[in-house]
Amino acid sequence: MSDTATSPLRVLFCIGVNQNFFDLPTGQGKTVWDGFTTMLAQLYELPGVSVLGTIDDDQHMVGPSDSWPWTCYVLADVTDQATVAAVCNLFRTVQVGEHGLWRYMKIEARVGRPLPEPEATR
Repeated sequence: MSDTATSPLRVLFCIGVNQNFFDLPTGQGKTVWDGFTTMLAQLYELPGVSVLGTIDDDQHMVGPSDSWPWTCYVLADVTDQATVAAVCNLFRTVQVGEHGLWRYMKIEARVGRPLPEPEATR
């Protein structure tokens, strides 16, 4: 069993697309996508964040995601609460035109710890 005092936090970042994105005229969503990919690059480069995997549900969900299920997810090990907050803050600081990314997308962090891995059976 791991020492929870020194173990990283296991964080599921849940990302949703807001109605404002869908209100954009056809073809203008690319600027939001560019802002989103900028945010992802900054997330991957953020010290204290180790991305374990991502899931994008955009092919099976159409329209805004007001709550569960979200549009996409990032699973990561994160060093501390301040770094979790720094990831969420990227939605405030990354610009999409004259607006922050948060105008078009939102993020929620679920923080916990990994489940113990099952022992190998023989």
